[in-house]
Amino acid sequence: MKSRKAPAAMAAHPPVARPSKSALTKRVNRIDGQVRGIGRMIDEDRYCIDILTQLSAVQSALDALGLQLLEHHLHGCVQQAVKSGQGDHAIAEAIGVIRRFAK
Repeated sequence: MKSRKAPAAMAAHPPVARPSKSALTKRVNRIDGQVRGIGRMIDEDRYCIDILTQLSAVQSALDALGLQLLEHHLHGCVQQAVKSGQGDHAIAEAIGVIRRFAK
């Protein structure tokens, strides 16, 4: 996944506490394990409903991770951008991400 840098106007705001990197890494590693487990289930010709159930669990875990990061972004980055008069871009960017989540 390609990392994007914040626009220069937003990069100057003070850091806001977010979920710890280790907590986020644990979540991602858990999701990675679930995805690998689905691959094994397919290799083992497991029952389709069991595989679909695991796919649903992975999707829920990804959604929860995304919402956690979005909440941090709204309470931190967007809030700071609004306070500093740079909110229009930050809000537009957040709305774009929310729209992608809603699909």
